[in-house]
Amino acid sequence: MGIHPISAFLLPLSLVLAGCVSDSTDPEPQPSPPECRDPDTAGCVVASEKPRVLEPSVPDADRKELADGNTTFALELYRRLGAEPGNLFCSPHSVSSALAMTYAGARGETAAQMAGALRFTLPGERLHPAFNALDLALASRGEGAEGRDGGGFRLHVANAIWGQVGYSFQPSFLDVLAQSYGAGLRVVDFVEAPEAARGIINDWVARRTEDRIRDILPEGAIGPSTRLVLTNAIYFNAAWQFPFKEEQTTPGDFTLADGSTVSVPMMAGVAQLRYGEGDGYQALEMPYEGGELSMLLVLPSALGELEAGLDRARLDGILDALGERSVAITLPRFEIESTLDLVPPLSELGMPIAFSGDADFSGISGQGGLSITDVIHEALVSVDEAGTEAAAATAVVIGETAAPEPATIRFDRPFLFFIRDHATGAILFVGRVANPSG
Repeated sequence: MGIHPISAFLLPLSLVLAGCVSDSTDPEPQPSPPECRDPDTAGCVVASEKPRVLEPSVPDADRKELADGNTTFALELYRRLGAEPGNLFCSPHSVSSALAMTYAGARGETAAQMAGALRFTLPGERLHPAFNALDLALASRGEGAEGRDGGGFRLHVANAIWGQVGYSFQPSFLDVLAQSYGAGLRVVDFVEAPEAARGIINDWVARRTEDRIRDILPEGAIGPSTRLVLTNAIYFNAAWQFPFKEEQTTPGDFTLADGSTVSVPMMAGVAQLRYGEGDGYQALEMPYEGGELSMLLVLPSALGELEAGLDRARLDGILDALGERSVAITLPRFEIESTLDLVPPLSELGMPIAFSGDADFSGISGQGGLSITDVIHEALVSVDEAGTEAAAATAVVIGETAAPEPATIRFDRPFLFFIRDHATGAILFVGRVANPSG
């Protein structure tokens, strides 16, 4: 799916969100020198003096409400993106996190529409601490576990803000981002040196996605009218708890939606896993080492019918149907890359005003004239015998039970998959494999 051209010079503010890793939990933070606090000097940091809240007091009810809303948004976004045929992969968690930071500066009808579209049901003073608790929980995952590449398990979530030198930002906006997202505002010169600013931001995203997302802001994405860029990046690398043996991988046929077949490497194995089946589907949950996250794979008999009715209740039903049993699984190796323009689906979900001249982001700068001109999302995933690697970045451009016999599941036709955190219920990534050969 292609990306629409970016009209970065049309409106005065530009905001970029690249996945989800906060500097507070980043293993290799690279902040600007702490003594440089001049808002008129490029390269300096202008930030709230308030530190990130590392032990937020968030009721369990708020955590659940956030998770339920984010899951609803993830599935509604997927249904709209899935209207286009072919492979698809994205990180709804990245999109939600990035837009939550933007939402902190929205006011009036703009804020109301964003809350409705993003399924934010908590008031702001509870929403942002709930996001903080979620990201801090994710940052604690995988201790002692392995990554797909033989290194350690990685689930990194990071945030940063990039603003125009000399531009005025509301202290209350900076406070929210510092306390709940661990993000300080780094000033760059979009007016006089937009390409240099673009390079700095792209390099930041690349480092925090282990060089997997290299160019979240393409040439021309920012310019003299840009005032603010919010970056959020997510990187995931984990080994299967029960890896496949490479010697058991053999060529096999995968049937495409049009009935034709392609030959792809098919991994095979038998393991004790959570498996379920219901009206029109089989499903399997494959845990990653450590048991804190898993990939849920759903093999529908009719892809379109399942996708059309895929909501939180349907997903909960699939999860409730899973029970422990021995499973013989056949799964293709696959790699998917997606670059998506999220403005159309976000508008359809109910927040068109944020992309118009009537937008109100006065909570960012204390004045009007700011609107979102584009929302870019780039994501990739690679699945093989050892495990999974996934990365994503979101750029929001603002202008100014066991059975006696093993179950068998063969993923030899289009299927869906979700990478989930068990404790929080967060859907970190969602995708569809229509053609594993590319």
